[in-house]
Amino acid sequence: MRPLRVAIVGATGIAGQQFVACLQEHPWFQLTALAASERSAGRSYEQALTDASGARRWWCEEEPSAAVLALPVQEATRLDLYTVDLVFSAVESEAARALESGYARTTPVISTASAFRNEPDVPLVVPGVNFDHLPLIQAQRRRRGWKGFIVPTPNCTATGLAVTLKPLHDRFGVRRVFMTSMQGISGAGRSPGVMALDIIDNIIPFIPGEEEKVERETKKVLGQAGEGGVEPASFAVSCTCTRAPVLEGHTEAVFVSLDRPASLTEVGEAFEAFGAELASQGLPSAPKHMIVVHRDPFRPQPRLDRDTEGGMATSVGRLREDRALENGIKYVLVSHNTKMGAAKGCVLLAEHLVKAGYIG
Repeated sequence: MRPLRVAIVGATGIAGQQFVACLQEHPWFQLTALAASERSAGRSYEQALTDASGARRWWCEEEPSAAVLALPVQEATRLDLYTVDLVFSAVESEAARALESGYARTTPVISTASAFRNEPDVPLVVPGVNFDHLPLIQAQRRRRGWKGFIVPTPNCTATGLAVTLKPLHDRFGVRRVFMTSMQGISGAGRSPGVMALDIIDNIIPFIPGEEEKVERETKKVLGQAGEGGVEPASFAVSCTCTRAPVLEGHTEAVFVSLDRPASLTEVGEAFEAFGAELASQGLPSAPKHMIVVHRDPFRPQPRLDRDTEGGMATSVGRLREDRALENGIKYVLVSHNTKMGAAKGCVLLAEHLVKAGYIG
């Protein structure tokens, strides 16, 4: 097949740069358009990334290619949709509300933003977890009169949690979930000076809006999709979300009450078996293992495990019984927030949408 032409909106931000790193050499997608705010528009991508001192504000380990650096940056409200087949959106929620609905009139949109996550006709999708929600796209098109559509991925903290809860929910049933996160600072963006002074030698015990998003979005991802929308999963989710002095990767301590008893061996086997269907699809960004289970009690750790399977696997360890809960288990997970939890997860979702016939 010919490569599909794609645009990145919000291309100068951290998530947008992660999209560039994922897409600049992608075998299925050709990066042909970049868009950002009016401040960056009308300049080359290299110029838009460079400040007055000559420093390039580039945050990814992978360097941008010369071809990408030479691309002109368009103003996001004036993106030429006739030149692209697909839009990846990495803008803030307030801007996304107007921009994404405009793009979706003609063009598919895959988004990291929260603007449409709670709409009943919008599937909120974690790759490999709830592809069965994607038929809602047809209802979305009918209801809104769009030729395109919007499919967002959930909050990055909810992503790792949903990945690990899915095999438990399918095999044993889940009654309630408690989780405490220790989240990498890249999820907050990078502000010169101020962020460093806040986070070094510290744990920030509050992330505005994060706990509500995780509790709500995890239940939507693991719910049942129907013609009228998604019926959220019936189990309760309670979480505390904190910011830790870690560059990348979200660590979560998870406590789960199951519907029926399950041995730790059974739980570990459920984790390790999960994701085989996704791995079999031949998608370029798919991990061979969605969940990697560690027996070493000092794992997982964000520095050692966030890049497992190219940042697309969720690492699980410290699997134990929890006698304070009925049929209780507990574990620690590490998930890469800007790869599986954002840009690269969106690219994997787009690959599946192409293979399933929704894009192309």
